[in-house]
Amino acid sequence: MNGIAASQPYVIATFLLWAGLLKLLSRRMRAQAGRTALARLTGPARAVPALRLVGLVELAVAAGLLVPSAHPWNAGAAALLSAGFLAYLGYAHVAAPTASCGCLGTHSRPVDVRSFARAALLLLAAVLAALAPEGTLPAAVVAVVVVVEVLALLALSSELDGYWLTPLRRRLVRLVAAPPPDGVPLEASLHLLRRSPAFCSASAQLTSDVQETWDEDGIRFVVYGARDRTAVFAIPLGVDDPRQVKVALV
Repeated sequence: MNGIAASQPYVIATFLLWAGLLKLLSRRMRAQAGRTALARLTGPARAVPALRLVGLVELAVAAGLLVPSAHPWNAGAAALLSAGFLAYLGYAHVAAPTASCGCLGTHSRPVDVRSFARAALLLLAAVLAALAPEGTLPAAVVAVVVVVEVLALLALSSELDGYWLTPLRRRLVRLVAAPPPDGVPLEASLHLLRRSPAFCSASAQLTSDVQETWDEDGIRFVVYGARDRTAVFAIPLGVDDPRQVKVALV
């Protein structure tokens, strides 16, 4: 398994470079640092400096992993950092259950099982790189394992949902939604919804794309996730007035 172990520093370093550069260069991420679980841990006034410090640590560990003759201690440092991520996520889940972790982006989704799975996968990769067990595998097998690992990390990163998961959900909703009795397509209702004052007032709290739709008594109901609640929009069928759209947070 030396081939797989030897590839892990590059996988981890790529992830840490992404996280560290976002923390140091993204103005939007720094602007929202006070609303993350990190602010609860360090205090709102120290959230931005703490964010920058974590970013510098991530870049330093990534640089050590990318050195061709990297010492095994570099992989050990990556393992400690990943264990620290897991501990931080555990704290965030308990102390600030509605806040985001601020790990890779500015989304408002709270810490969930995907966040823990991503940190655990990074920890496993770092431990594997540090131990470097004996034995070899064909290069093709190593390549497949690395590709699967990278895809898993991307799939577990909710910061990227807008690029693949949200469009996929929209496509599935269009495919499985039953044709409405009055012939109003779902996309038309969603277009009306997005122009409505009700959607504008609740958009800051939405944490998902469309989760469910159904029609009843001339009203189309559209359900979104909304932090620790659910947003249910009522869209009258056969009208073109966004002001008639209503929303309830339950």
